[in-house]
Amino acid sequence: MFHVYETRVSRGFQLAIGGLALLSLTALVVTFWILADFQREQEIVAKIIRDLPDSDLAVARELAGELRFQSQLSILLVLNIIATGIAVVLLVRAYLNSERSLREVKVMASDVLASMDQGVLTTDRNEIITSINPRGRQLLGLEGTVIGRPLSDVGTEHTLLCVICSHVNAHHSPVRDCDYTISSQGHEQTFRAGCSLLRNERQEELGTVLHVRDVTERALMEQRLRRMERYAGLGSLATGLQHEIKNPLSALSLHVQLLDEALVEQSSTKEIDEMLGVIRTEINRLAAVLEGFRDYASMSEPGRSAVDLSALIKKLVRFIGPQAEQQQVKIEVHLPEEKLPDMQADSVHIDQVLLNLALNALQAMPDSGTLSISLSREGEWYRIDVSDTGKGIPIEFRERIFDPYFTTRNEGTGMGLALCEKIVRQHDGTIELSTGSSGTTFTVLLPLSE
Repeated sequence: MFHVYETRVSRGFQLAIGGLALLSLTALVVTFWILADFQREQEIVAKIIRDLPDSDLAVARELAGELRFQSQLSILLVLNIIATGIAVVLLVRAYLNSERSLREVKVMASDVLASMDQGVLTTDRNEIITSINPRGRQLLGLEGTVIGRPLSDVGTEHTLLCVICSHVNAHHSPVRDCDYTISSQGHEQTFRAGCSLLRNERQEELGTVLHVRDVTERALMEQRLRRMERYAGLGSLATGLQHEIKNPLSALSLHVQLLDEALVEQSSTKEIDEMLGVIRTEINRLAAVLEGFRDYASMSEPGRSAVDLSALIKKLVRFIGPQAEQQQVKIEVHLPEEKLPDMQADSVHIDQVLLNLALNALQAMPDSGTLSISLSREGEWYRIDVSDTGKGIPIEFRERIFDPYFTTRNEGTGMGLALCEKIVRQHDGTIELSTGSSGTTFTVLLPLSE
């Protein structure tokens, strides 16, 4: 799985083994040659002794003794060669054991990297990929041969990896916890990447090590925690506003009504009636804003009962039908053929989510279009898609679309989508936005409960 560089230590060890083996073989050949030469010399001396007179026998015998002594020395040489051979055998055995241990370590390292939940890539100094583990292939969507390809080939969505790799190579300092978002199968995923220098045992720079992990759930959890903290602060603020503003509004509304009744008995002008109408409208608008703020900041959990989502969608279509017909908007409904199990949810709140999404879609198509509402089962989730064919939402507004009091229209309080997000979250679901040239789609995922 990983490309392993051959170390100089192993090559030197192999050269030493080869040198010892060659030396032992040379010594063995020389020993045999010496023994053969001694044998020939002894035969010559034996023939000379037979032909010598008795006066020269002493010298001949002394020469034969020296030859026998040298022969004994050759025996010691043979024993030395045998000992060297045994040492070589033991050395080779130790080498094979070390190679086997090295292979086991490599296998264990590969198993560890293959079992990691984050992707690990290595590159050389030229940002060429030298290794990647299976999780890295999965996260980056790489197939086929990857080793030897430039890091830039991982795709435009992962351009940040090339940026931090170049930064580490240029500045020789690690980069940690860089988040970026990609789109995968219509869903957004958040990745967290880091990079550091790859060094050998002599601290020589070989390249870089990149690590990538999927932190989508963690990012969503952090976002939800931040919103929960905001809800906690807004709860106390909503209670204060209800007391400090709504009560004076109620008194003001009562006095406006009394003033209107008093003016009825007298002659009132059209201008006075219009001013009183404006006052009543603004009082009602302020009361509606306070109610929406209270609902958004409320920390109470929704009630749970059996809810038929198909029935809710059919009721919604009947309710918005006249407005859609007036705007010349065609409504398309896609429901599953088989009945889905009921969901344990707050029917009023879920109905409010569907209504807000449908009304937003209608407002995005004032001069005809198509509103599509679909319900399906996706694994252990209910999936509801509400799509329109309007102009879409500008990219600079998408991150703030679920923030309270944020709106792209002149009318409205900007609390509709914020309430939808909160209600869906309270039901342990998610709501996502996808937009393009053909309009906008809101996707709601709610947990299946049979």
